[in-house]
This record gives sequence, structure tokens and C-alpha cells, in this order.
Amino acid sequence: MDTRWLRNSFIYLLILVAAIAAFLSVFPGSGSREPNTIPISEVISLARGGQIRKITSEGDLLTIERRDNGQRVQARKDAGTDIYQILNTTGVSADRVADIEIDYRRPAEVMNWISIGAQIFPIALMILLILVFMRQAQGSNNQALSFGKSRARMFVGNKPSITFQDVAGVNEAKQELMEIVEFLKYPEKFAALGARIPHGVLLVGPPGTGKTMLARAVAGEAGVPFFSISGSEFVEMFVGVGASRVRDLFEQAKRNAPCIIFVDEIDAVGRQRGAGLGGSHDEREQTLNQILVEMDGFDTNTSVIVIAATNRPDVLDPALLRPGRFDRQVVLDRPDIVGRTAILEVHSKGKPLDRSVEIAVLAKQTAGFSGADLENLLNEAAILAARRNKKTIGLMELEEAVDRVMAGPERRSRVITDREKEITAYHEAGHAVVARFLRNVDPLHKVTIIPRGMMGGYTRLLPTEDRYLYSKSMFEDTLVFALGGRVAEDIVYGEITTGASNDIERATQMARRMVTEYGMSKRLGLVALGHKEELIFLGREIAEQKNYSEKIAEAIDEEIRQFIDTAESRAREILQNHRVVLDRLAAELMRVETLEGEDLNRIFVDDPEIISERLAPATA
Repeated sequence: MDTRWLRNSFIYLLILVAAIAAFLSVFPGSGSREPNTIPISEVISLARGGQIRKITSEGDLLTIERRDNGQRVQARKDAGTDIYQILNTTGVSADRVADIEIDYRRPAEVMNWISIGAQIFPIALMILLILVFMRQAQGSNNQALSFGKSRARMFVGNKPSITFQDVAGVNEAKQELMEIVEFLKYPEKFAALGARIPHGVLLVGPPGTGKTMLARAVAGEAGVPFFSISGSEFVEMFVGVGASRVRDLFEQAKRNAPCIIFVDEIDAVGRQRGAGLGGSHDEREQTLNQILVEMDGFDTNTSVIVIAATNRPDVLDPALLRPGRFDRQVVLDRPDIVGRTAILEVHSKGKPLDRSVEIAVLAKQTAGFSGADLENLLNEAAILAARRNKKTIGLMELEEAVDRVMAGPERRSRVITDREKEITAYHEAGHAVVARFLRNVDPLHKVTIIPRGMMGGYTRLLPTEDRYLYSKSMFEDTLVFALGGRVAEDIVYGEITTGASNDIERATQMARRMVTEYGMSKRLGLVALGHKEELIFLGREIAEQKNYSEKIAEAIDEEIRQFIDTAESRAREILQNHRVVLDRLAAELMRVETLEGEDLNRIFVDDPEIISERLAPATA
């Protein structure tokens, strides 16, 4: 049970009681006045008139009981005087004094102790609170005194949780980092040849390619302590805290040397200096300066290796990237088919796969997936199999998991009219029929009209191999495939819908890059038009500098239109020649919603022209 809130509530209660006691001790008369209190002069007046029956004297307190109505009032007298003396010396007759019953009582001594305690209690309570706070300040949970301490998490190297056997698909990167492991294991071997240990290794690559896992595998292989921290954990709102944390981190590392410091997302603190509005007093810049000094300052005779990871190397400060700080840059790209096969085999351990599942076939279907995507793929398949009460993970679950990772979960609850469902069926059938009759696109794999994510349906092609180079004919056929759905709607319904907006956008972007970047326009030639600034590995365009004239801009638009119009005419020719197949495929999609494998091939096999007909691509 968490008792921190009880302890805090007790402390707050003590503070409140101490404040009230201190207020009452300083202002004892601030409370309500004693009821029915009269001055001593009024007591004398009542005695002269014979209106007092009894007076009780208790120290300096007098309690007067009136004769006429029996009401009791109180009065105060001087401590050294007697009530008889007061009455006799103030002109009260002896007869009136004789009629008054006077009762003397000894004052209670406990009242004196109470008054003394009321004065001492606030002071004692404040001292107690100070001692409590000092004890907490010395504890491990104190945040105020540990504000400048490093928050890195340390993993002991004698019990490795991850080794190179758990990392697949990055063989070149593992080979580079194996040398780091040898440096940490056998430093004397390299020192004998005058080689110095690398100060830092920068892991660069898209998100999900295994940078963090690879760094932990290095520590596991070397058997040394491993300090893990994120770049954002250095930066605080107070200037100097980040630098203090950097100093504390490296001091801990030096005490545990040889060891590894892993800084994830180092671009959060290692951005290029002078690029922002802040000056040298900026907290992030102060932190970066301290990192630079610790990595390659005067004290460099330490066996501490810094491994950092980022997917934004373009924004890092040049002083951070120079040799002596980060001596090596290891690039981790998305895995190829061999790497994907190895990664799927690693992540499939502990998951009962059906005998019909072939990892190599699954790797072909996941072109462009990162290591994290592949791990998520198998996890989604396991969840689907458990949901269906199966003992093993089959092909059906893996196919569904691929679709979930690529396009999102199915949205079967989405209510659409029969008219929209029919339009979607013809749209996807148009993509499929066009893809079947093109030479330079991947084979047709699956067609569905079940909504996924933001898509009303989609047509998926199955790559046969990983490609790194694309020809002009590939781009031209891809444009035809992209416009197949829009042309099918026009042929069948003779009107335009909004369903092809994304297809048109992608086709236009592809045609623009063919003209301005790849030099695939005969009219404009081999000229790169427009200087683009993009985020490395993320492929997102930040800005474009227009380095051409308005006349060239007009020619660019005309060439883009030429590529699009040619692709549209080719798609229209294919669909008009195979209208029967288009109608048959759309009708089957309306009935079963999803077609793949043999069921999809059967739609095309019935067409006698399919065996020999393949339209040759046109050129712009």
C-alpha cells in the first residue's frame, strides 16, 4: 500500500496546527471576549446599592451574583488587593458589606501550566517540522537536492538481457560494433599497436530499425555496465541543470569504466548551435557544450564509449560529429528480404506458427517494413489467433496482420449505401484489372472493399524482390495503375467522385519527381529543377527553392500533364478492352468483399485474352 499521501497529509496537518498555535500565542486576545464581564467600578456601584448577594474571589477573578435577578457576572481586580479592602476604601457602608457573602477560593495551578504550554508548543512544533523536512531532504526521494543529478538508468553487464543473437537484419552494423566490443574486452590488444579506443559511435537510421536494441546488444556482448538516457532528460527550464547532469553522468561512468553510455534521440540536445534565437545562455546549448567537453576534453584517458542514436543527423552540430567525439557513424536502414527473414525468425521464437507458414513468403510481402514493424506484425497475428481461440498462428492471421500494419484495422461497422459500395467495388476492380495487364508493376495479390483506416478499400501488389533503382517504364506503369480506379468510375458511371483524390495526388507527385528530379522528360532533359530541403530518413519535404524561370515552370506543368494524360489513356484502353473482366471482378467484390490468391486468379483465367495480352508501355 502506498502511504506517501498519508505521510504528506500528516505533515500538512502539523503545519496547520503550528500556524494556529503560533497565531494564538502572539495574539492571545484575538479570540472572543469572556461573557458578562464588567469593570470593577461597576461592582462597587452595585455593592453601594445593595444589589450584590455573593462575591467569589479566585485570584484576580471575581464572580458576582446579583441579588435582584440572580445573574452572574465577572470582573477583574489587582492581584495584590483584597475584595474587603476594595469595598471598604471606596465608600461602601459596613452594613452593605456585611450583607454580601464573600467566598475565597484558591486558583487552580494547572491553568498556569496550560498558559506556559501554549507558549512553548508552537516553538516545539516548528522545530519538529524542521527536523522532518531535513530528514526527507537526506532521503533518496528528494528532488530538490538531486535536481542536477543524472537520471540515467544503469544496467549491469554481468547479466546481459540482449546480445547480438537477438538482433537480426543489420549484419554490417553488427560487424562495425563488434570492434567496439573487442575494444572493451581486450583494450591491451589495440593499445599495443597504438590504436585508441573510439570515443563515440552514432547510430543513424529511420525509426524502428533497431538502434536502441543494437546499443544494448553491444553492452550485453561486452559484459560491461550500460547507462541509458534520453537526450530530452538533460534539458530543464533552468539554465545549467543539463550541464550538471552531463557531468554527473560521466562521473558515474568513469567510476564504472569500462562502460557504455547510450544517449537516445541525441538530436533533442545536440542540435546545431546558433540556429535558434537563444544565445550562449541557452540551456540546450550549455548542455551540448558540456557533452563536447566530456567526450573530447583534456581528460580523455577513460574507457567510456558513448553510443548515440538519431534519425535526424542533418540537424546535429558539426562539432559533435567530428572524429574524436563520434568517430564512427553506423547507418541502419530498413532491412532487405534476407534481413526481414532473419528478423521474422528472431521474433517468431516463442510463437507457435502453423506448419503452412513460410517465413520467406511472409518476408516478400513486407517490403519496406522496419524491424519494429515486423515485430508488431507477429504480435498482431498472435493477438488475432488468441481472439479466434486458435492454438497456432496461421496464414490467415498473418495476412490480416500485414493489412492491419499497412492500412489499419478493418472498419466493418462503417455504414455505407449500396451505391457507394458498388462504386468502391468498380474503383478497386479498375486498379486490379489495370495492374494485371501491366508489365512493370508487381504482381496483383489482394483486392478488398472493406474499409481500413481512412481508405474505403485498397488493392495490394506483392513485390517479388527489393528494388533500389526504378526505371522510367516502372514509373509510367505505376501511374497507369494509380489512375485505374478513377478511369473505371468514369467508364462505368460517366461521372467523377472524390474517391480517387489520393490516387490523383500520388500520381501528380510521382510525375513531378520524374520531371524535376529524375530527368525523365525528353523536353526538359537531364536537369534537376528546384532545390528541395528534406528531412533525412523521413523523406519529408521542408521547403523548395525555385531556381528556374516562369517559362520553365510552365514547361514543367505541361510535362506533368503529359505524363498523367498518357497514363489515363492507357488505363482507359485496358479497361475498355477488358470490360467483361472489370464487371465480373466488381460483382464478385460486391458479393465476398475480399479476393486474393486462387479466387482472384480465377476471375482473370476465364478471359481468353489474358494469356498473351500485355500492353506495351507508352513513352512521353
